[in-house]
Amino acid sequence: MTKRASVLFDAPGPKAQVRYLVYSVVVVAAVLAAAIWVFLKFQEKGQFTAAKWKPFTDAEVWETYLLPGVRGTLVAAALAIVLALIVGMIFGILRLSDHRVMRGFAGTIVEVARSIPVLILMIFLYAVFSEYKVFDSDQRTLAAVVSALVIYNGSVIAEIVRAGIRSLPRGQSEAAVALGMRKNQLMRLVLLPQAITAMLPALVSQMVVALKDTALGYLILYTELVRSGFQMGAALQNTIPALLVVGVIMIFFNSMLTLLATKLETRLRTRSKKGTAVVAADSVLTEAAPGVDISTVDIGKN
Repeated sequence: MTKRASVLFDAPGPKAQVRYLVYSVVVVAAVLAAAIWVFLKFQEKGQFTAAKWKPFTDAEVWETYLLPGVRGTLVAAALAIVLALIVGMIFGILRLSDHRVMRGFAGTIVEVARSIPVLILMIFLYAVFSEYKVFDSDQRTLAAVVSALVIYNGSVIAEIVRAGIRSLPRGQSEAAVALGMRKNQLMRLVLLPQAITAMLPALVSQMVVALKDTALGYLILYTELVRSGFQMGAALQNTIPALLVVGVIMIFFNSMLTLLATKLETRLRTRSKKGTAVVAADSVLTEAAPGVDISTVDIGKN
């Protein structure tokens, strides 16, 4: 039995398959060699001795250094993600507005915000908040970190939203307008529910970026996980193990965020297949535009 050729690309022949296998083996061998080299260097410096890792079994060390950093990272990331999603949704929809001025205004804001590095935004906002006493002294660093992350990630999410909505078939919008839906109903009940499902992988990637970028608050003295790890390493003269622990904690948080989003995406796609979106669309027909008599329309039949 012959294998069916792919319609997307030319299937590799025997020589190409051997070549790809050789490339894969070489890459895996190189990665393993690098990992072994790093491990041996760390072992040579005594980084894996029991004395280096014993402090991490002390609850007081966690309470003094790591837990405040974890709390600061999660608070900043949670605020930034929620606010960035709201800002991104608003500006993404504004970029699709029928009004040219509104589109131009939203587009300018988004392009400018995307062009400024997050670190510069943090430093600038912290200087402004300190100069004009906008927040209390103990809240300025948090405000600067969250504001910078919201500005940057909100602008990126706006582009994700705009692209996600535009990727939907045009016929859906035309059909909704023909049924008498208003623009806000079309966006809220037809386009956004489908677009969010398609955009979710990109949105999750941006959430992970926001979570990792909280570490930039280190330079404006915000108490987050990386800063706490450095402080603990300096205090215990144990910098490398401390940063390895910080790295493991960050990987754990990012993995949990990705897992949560994956389950949410699966649930949304399952609900869509079961026809939940159709029920929502049917409910909007009770609010049809004036002059449209929907009582005589038999929706349940073809």
